[in-house]
Amino acid sequence: MDSVAGINVFVLVAETRNFSEAGRRLGVSSSAVGKSIARMEERLGVRLFHRNTRNITPTAEGLQFLERCRRILCEIEAAELDLSNASSAPRGKLRVSLPRYSGAFEAAIADFMRAYPAVELDLDFSDRLVDVIRDGFDVAIRTGELHDSGLKRRRLGSFRRLLVASPAYLAERGTPVHPPDLLAHTCLHYRFPSTGRLEQWPLGQDEHGSGPELPLSMVCNSIEMRLFLALRGQGIAYAPDFTVTAALAAGRLHTVLDEYARERGTMWALWPASRHASPKLGALIDFLSEQVFPED
Repeated sequence: MDSVAGINVFVLVAETRNFSEAGRRLGVSSSAVGKSIARMEERLGVRLFHRNTRNITPTAEGLQFLERCRRILCEIEAAELDLSNASSAPRGKLRVSLPRYSGAFEAAIADFMRAYPAVELDLDFSDRLVDVIRDGFDVAIRTGELHDSGLKRRRLGSFRRLLVASPAYLAERGTPVHPPDLLAHTCLHYRFPSTGRLEQWPLGQDEHGSGPELPLSMVCNSIEMRLFLALRGQGIAYAPDFTVTAALAAGRLHTVLDEYARERGTMWALWPASRHASPKLGALIDFLSEQVFPED
C-alpha cells in the first residue's frame, strides 16, 4: 500500500505542478511530498520531474509513468466502489463548474437536488476557462474544442445557435432576410472571456473567405445581458438554442435567418482522468444529459 500512496502523491504533483498544493490536498507538508517523490525517483532510477524555483513539470519518463499511474488509481477506485456497494444511492459533496448560460441548467439542478438529497452540490457558474484539476473541481460542464489529455470526457448533447430578436424589434426595424441585412440592425455581440475574441455570426463569405463586418452595437461577455436586451426589443442576439427555448415557445423571441444559422456545438462533462466516475458524478451527468438535451 506504500507504493499506492506514493503513486497517489506522484499523480497529484503531476496534475497540480506544485508540491504545496499536492500536500494541501493530501493533508501533509510540501516537504513530505518532495521526499515521497525523491524516494520514488530513487527506487525507479529515473527523474520524474524537472524542478526549478518557479515550475515543476513532468519529464518524458514522468509523463509515460503518469498514464500508467492514472489507470492504476482508476482501477483501485473502481474496485473500492464495487466493494462499498456502488449501486447504492449517490451521496457526498460534488464540486461542479458550469457555464453561465441563462436558463440552461437551473431547472435540471433543482430537479437533481430533489432526486438526490444526499448529494451536496457546490456550484460555480463561470464562463472562464477553468483548470478542472488545479481548481479542485469534480467535474466541469463546457462547450468547444477539448485538448486536455488529463481529463476524461462524456458528451452530454449537441445544440444549435440561433439568431433571435423580439417581435417588437422586428416590427420596428424589419426582419433581415439575407446576412448583409444585419448591417442595418443593432447587433448584440458576445466576447469569449477565455480568449477575448468575438463570437462569429453566420454570414455569407466573400471571395476572400470573410463576411461583412457587423455593427458592434454592444459587446459583452454575458449571455444573460444580451438576451435581456433582445427581450426588451433592443437588438438581435446570437445564442445557444437551449437558452431561448422558453422565450421562443412563449413568443417573446423570434428566430431570423434560420437557413444561415446552422452551426452546432457540443456540451461536454469533463473530470480528472485519475478519478473513476463515482455514483454521484454519474448521476449528475445522466441527469443533465437527459433534462438539458432530451431529444439529442
